[in-house]
Order: sequence, then C-alpha cells, then structure tokens
Amino acid sequence: MWYWLFKYVFMGPLLSLLGRPKVQGLEHVPNTGAVILASNHLAVADSFYLPLVVKRRITFLAKAEYFTGTGLKGWFQRWFYTAAGQVPIDRTDADSARAALTTAERIVKQGKLLGMYPEGTRSPDGRLYKGKTGLARLALETGVPVIPVAMIGTDVVNPPGSKMWHFGRVEVRFGKPMDFSRFEGLAGNRFIERAVIDEVMYELMRLSDQEYVDLYAADVKEAAEGAATPASRMPSAAAG
Repeated sequence: MWYWLFKYVFMGPLLSLLGRPKVQGLEHVPNTGAVILASNHLAVADSFYLPLVVKRRITFLAKAEYFTGTGLKGWFQRWFYTAAGQVPIDRTDADSARAALTTAERIVKQGKLLGMYPEGTRSPDGRLYKGKTGLARLALETGVPVIPVAMIGTDVVNPPGSKMWHFGRVEVRFGKPMDFSRFEGLAGNRFIERAVIDEVMYELMRLSDQEYVDLYAADVKEAAEGAATPASRMPSAAAG
C-alpha cells in the first residue's frame, strides 16, 4: 500500500513537477512475468523516477546500510526504503554476494520486476562504468530477459552528494528485451558472464549516449578518495 501511496500521492506529483519525465520504449516492459531492469546509475533519484514511469511495482536490491541506521532517523530510513520496495543486501564478501544473488533469484521466480544497477554504485562523474557480472549470472541461471534502461538527467534534478533537488528534465529510455538463452547451462563460466554483462553495458551506452569507461566505478571512487586523503593531511603553507 505504501509503495502506491508514495508513487501516486506523496512523491509522484512532486517528482513529475521537478523532472517532467519523458519516456521512450515503455512498451518493451511486459505487463506480467519476471524481468530484470538493468539501469545505469547517475543519482539516488534513479530509484524514484524508474518506478514512477513503470506501471508495475519494481523491487530493487539496496545496500544493507540503508536498513541498519539507529534512532528515529534510522527507523524512518528503514521504513521508507522498505515501503519503496527495496530489499537489503550485504555486499561485503563473496558469501554475501552469493546470498544477494539468491535473494534476486527468489524475487524473479515470483514473477516480479527486479531493478538492478550493473555498475554496482553511482557514477562518480556521469560516465558509464564497467558492469559487474552478478546480473549476468542471475540472467543465465533463471533465463529471465534483461531490459536495459537509460536514466538521463537524474543527476541534474538530484546532484550526487547534494541534499537539494532542482528543476530539470528527466528522460527514461527502455531498450528491447535481451535474451541470453543461447548461453543456457553456462552460468558460472566467467568468460560467458563477462560477455553477457558487456553486451548489456553496450546497450546502456547506446541508449544513454554516455561515454564508457572500462573500469569499475567503485575502484575509481576509492582511488579518488585515497588520492585526496594524503593531501588533506599535509600542513598548509601558512602553517609551515
């Protein structure tokens, strides 16, 4: 109930006013049956605008940190993300990744729409980064089609790192369903999984018109943070 109230009453009208969303290719999303929606990831707003334009309910896999806060703020955040259809996953190690994949399998086997961000995290600079193979393994193990989704302009409406929202123009482009049945029985083969996710990322690049970077976004963020830390610890010229 809360999902639909958020969509049509509490947040939908405001999101529509701020982003004036434009949609292309929505006819590719079936009215029934399991589908994996594979989206690029520019801003937190992606997880709001994608459900706004799709008639069916979407379940997202969200990092567990969203559900572990304490106090009133933590309770509200946990309640909000649960009501918004997000399922917590732990991504800290290989066992956690396997558990997350099991959760995803359960969702699609129930015939639901599953939203995933193959980059694994938000883009640090608006470019499209290398996809992780978890989505590929899920598609190969379940036989569920993958629909690429390009989010455009969400980083203008909701700039990363900012709590402020702005007026802009959001566009959501859906590609044609991608069928990987030709690789049936090859789940677990890392070369095949890499080929599958690279194919998905190519479609996302084509739909979004983003520049592609053959690096993981998380590694780029970590390197940037590591480079900034020593500089911040250096004494200033005035102090010297």
